[in-house]
Amino acid sequence: MQTFTSVGCTVCGCVCDDLAVTVDAGRVTEARGACRLAEPWFRSQNATSPPATLLDGTPCEPEAAFARAAEILRAARYPLVYGLSRSTTEGQRAAVALADRLGATIDTTASTGHAPSIIALQQVGESTCTLGEVKNRADLVVFWGSDPVVTHPRHLERYSADPVGRWVPGGRADRFIVVVDEEETETAKVADLFVKVPAARNWEALWELRMRVREEPLPPAPSPKKGGGERDATASPAESPSLLRGGVGEGLTALTQAITSAKCGVFFFGAGVTRGKLAHRTVEALLQLVTDLNDRGRFYARRMRRFGDVAGADSVLAWQTGYPFGVNLSRGYPRYNPGEFTGPDILARGEADACLLVGSETVADFPPAAIEHLKRIPVIALDSPGAEAPVPVAVRFTTAVYGIHRPGTAYRMDEVPIPLRVLLPTDYPSDADVLNELLKRVR
Repeated sequence: MQTFTSVGCTVCGCVCDDLAVTVDAGRVTEARGACRLAEPWFRSQNATSPPATLLDGTPCEPEAAFARAAEILRAARYPLVYGLSRSTTEGQRAAVALADRLGATIDTTASTGHAPSIIALQQVGESTCTLGEVKNRADLVVFWGSDPVVTHPRHLERYSADPVGRWVPGGRADRFIVVVDEEETETAKVADLFVKVPAARNWEALWELRMRVREEPLPPAPSPKKGGGERDATASPAESPSLLRGGVGEGLTALTQAITSAKCGVFFFGAGVTRGKLAHRTVEALLQLVTDLNDRGRFYARRMRRFGDVAGADSVLAWQTGYPFGVNLSRGYPRYNPGEFTGPDILARGEADACLLVGSETVADFPPAAIEHLKRIPVIALDSPGAEAPVPVAVRFTTAVYGIHRPGTAYRMDEVPIPLRVLLPTDYPSDADVLNELLKRVR
């Protein structure tokens, strides 16, 4: 029996690195400090031992699997490399090198998550910080379209609500927590203020909030009947009724008061803001709001990233190609055009003729048309021992789990690199090993 301390967890974007994990007889027996998502994940490690390589679902020798995978990739005219959010820096670098050699398109799980946020910050910039700064400074925390109690269970405990910070010595007593969402969430139940805003009205709510905090008069709302009900355009924001119907205006008034009385605030935003065809415009409004607020204090915006190392995938692609996701290398140089070169869109249009999945479980987020096309083309999957691909796989490589079987580096949601350590031995190769071997063979 052995206990490891300061263990990092890659189940969600928090990448908590303060766990104490006890292992015995090749299994995890205890994970102290782990959340309700992480504990079953740790305990499930080494529960199954699938074959290292499979051809069409049948166990085979590694040589046969590598030969078949290399054959598929060499024959492909428009291959796609997708995933990478369960990998680490080492595996992501190998994936980029392979995609470059193939002239493939390489994309990450950001295309089904925070792609609109990335597009928005490329347009208007981002005032941001580390989670450590949130812990030590923020006396106002706003979760907009995000429910961390469910999706990131230790976020409030470690960073945003409960911890004592240098300038918030009272911890939770010194913080004002706000949740803005279309329905009351689990996080809203523990917040100080809940503002109910329909997802389709987030853009309008953010722009109205911008005008309120800048103390600009709100424009007149359209009158319900001709000749009556016009708003007084000269009234101050506090005196003007909201542009939005229902109780949203009262909630925005309370949020405005919380903002104006805060010394340091942070807006965490998630899937409730990044959905929809024009979601990047909504995120732009939020980022511009935060920029405006820095005229009166210290304010930040942070994306609530879902997977353990999707932030690392963004960083590695940007470092290697100049672009964070959806990168096409078919012309011998990187091209970036979200919608054209993002994996789900390429597959939904039936363009890719082969696909290499580095972590196939994320395919479940694809639109139905993309999943149907995956069933028609050869798929190569690099998966952890317990993972099951939702589509037929021509060649499967079972790979070691970073932070369990292999060391590596994962990036927390705030782009802070976290070292991962080995807890359990395994004979499975890492995804970097498999990808580098494929790179040798396709040359």
